[in-house]
Amino acid sequence: MTFVATCLVSGVYLYWAWNHSLMPGEALIEIKPKMPLKAIANHLSQRKILPESYSFILLAYLSGHDRDLKSGEYRFPNGISAKEMLDRMVAGRVIEYPVVLLEGRTFGQFLQTLAEAPKLTLTLRGLAPDIIMDRLGRMGEHPEGRFFPDTYYYSAGQSDLKILTIAYEKMQKLLLQEWEQRDAGLPLKDPYSALILASIVEKETGRANERRIIAGVFINRLRRGMRLQSDPSVIYGMGLQFDGNIRLKDLKHDTPYNTYTRGGLPPTPVAMPGKDSLLAVLHPEQTNALYFVARGDGTHEFTSTLEDHNKAVIKYQLKGKPKMPTSSQVIIQSTDVNKSQLKK
Repeated sequence: MTFVATCLVSGVYLYWAWNHSLMPGEALIEIKPKMPLKAIANHLSQRKILPESYSFILLAYLSGHDRDLKSGEYRFPNGISAKEMLDRMVAGRVIEYPVVLLEGRTFGQFLQTLAEAPKLTLTLRGLAPDIIMDRLGRMGEHPEGRFFPDTYYYSAGQSDLKILTIAYEKMQKLLLQEWEQRDAGLPLKDPYSALILASIVEKETGRANERRIIAGVFINRLRRGMRLQSDPSVIYGMGLQFDGNIRLKDLKHDTPYNTYTRGGLPPTPVAMPGKDSLLAVLHPEQTNALYFVARGDGTHEFTSTLEDHNKAVIKYQLKGKPKMPTSSQVIIQSTDVNKSQLKK
């Protein structure tokens, strides 16, 4: 009778221990790699999350999960039971931290963002871009533009290389998928060309409703053999020499990225384009516009002739007051630029 009573009491206790509501509060529980079940249970008990360790150990063994608990950081909600807690640890539902890789940022800026992410294991710090691409299994590829801007979630200890791998694969999947659905007759030879142009569109405007028409302007220029004459590409080619201002001498200084001195697309993207910019390039607005000039409020004035473009320059850049020709005005009149340089 004593044995039966003991078993009954033990059974009642175990049922209670496995199913009653626990109150872990905001406690952060870290399960280290290869941490044995007994150590995990003792840790939970010492933190006053479990009433004792034995019932949790027995639960794990009876459920066949004694070797299945995943390492990482956990935070459990108040009211959770020991059974639910075990299920979460078996499933590896660890705390995840967000890292935001923004549209229009460069590869170098992406790396800096990753370097500043808390609890991310940094394996790429100080490595040259070609070495990083080699580690990604993409030897010989230029990294710019190849990583999709998005919010990525990672657990403590995950590597920066893993996030870049996910971002790379996401961009490639999107690019190839959307390339197959592109408008007919675009003057773009391959998906990479679309990626390059999308990066320029991304940098040219922050207005969603302007992306397709700006893409249309650049598509028109490519079709006519006109130079793109895009400031963002020039700035990218300047590298660390860019001090926040772009001058006439910069527009004349030839680099592989200077779309004032060279025709066609630059050799690589100049930033990480978002999905909207990529779609704008693959489905540009049908327009006669060949030029655009900033109005000063974040929007642009689009025109189809050089004469109208220069009128827009006077209106929006010179406040409606024509001036004697300056070096900036000369370049507008003689090189057929796509937007005003008078603000430089």
